[in-house]
Amino acid sequence: MAESGWRIPEVAIAVDLAVLTVREDALQILLVERGIEPWQGFLALPGGFLEDNREDLDAAAERELAEETGLDLRRVHLEQLRTYGSPDRDPRRRVVTVCYLAFMPDLPAPEAGGDARAAVWTPVDSVLDGRAELAFDHRRIVADAVERARSKLEYTTLATRFCPPEFTVTELRRVYEIVWGETLDQRNFHRKITGTEGALISTGAQTTRQGGRPATLYRCGPATILHPAILRTATQPTLQGHHA
Repeated sequence: MAESGWRIPEVAIAVDLAVLTVREDALQILLVERGIEPWQGFLALPGGFLEDNREDLDAAAERELAEETGLDLRRVHLEQLRTYGSPDRDPRRRVVTVCYLAFMPDLPAPEAGGDARAAVWTPVDSVLDGRAELAFDHRRIVADAVERARSKLEYTTLATRFCPPEFTVTELRRVYEIVWGETLDQRNFHRKITGTEGALISTGAQTTRQGGRPATLYRCGPATILHPAILRTATQPTLQGHHA
């Protein structure tokens, strides 16, 4: 096309949030019930459009998370997941969304706000197997978010973000088992996670809340990378035919 006839395309920019937590012995994702069209009444990831051309993407993600859920951002790990821009993903117009992935400990039920009627924690298994129907292309985004979370746990200390401020090694191992969907060897996990310098810091206290012998309480340390990595024994299934 000649340069004189070319115009900058009009594209709306949005942010979506894939917020994961471990609660009720399951990996769960935060979903909201849409209060407006399109897809009114359907479950969707929380999110929305940038307020204006001057709003930063990270700031927009934090704003949407606070507005639509009321969750405490101080206990959230937030990072960009990827960008989704299929031409037909939104019936209103061409919309490109930047999805953010968040990890957080189990917190009280979120409060819906903005255009959302309700905010609920939903087991990711019910989304990935199709039992929970989501708006737009959000089921594919959830699949990507879950796989990113599973991969992150192999080589980073982010599993501690699913835990309360103080936790036992057994409780941390259970996070891995829930996210990965597999059983881990207790001794090997303890050796690997405590063998990484700076991954965990002992509080000097113990607890019997799990029954049996007193267990040491830890908090997350300054280390962010696990070396050596804690690897999954099996590859988790993902959606087929995915494309942004």
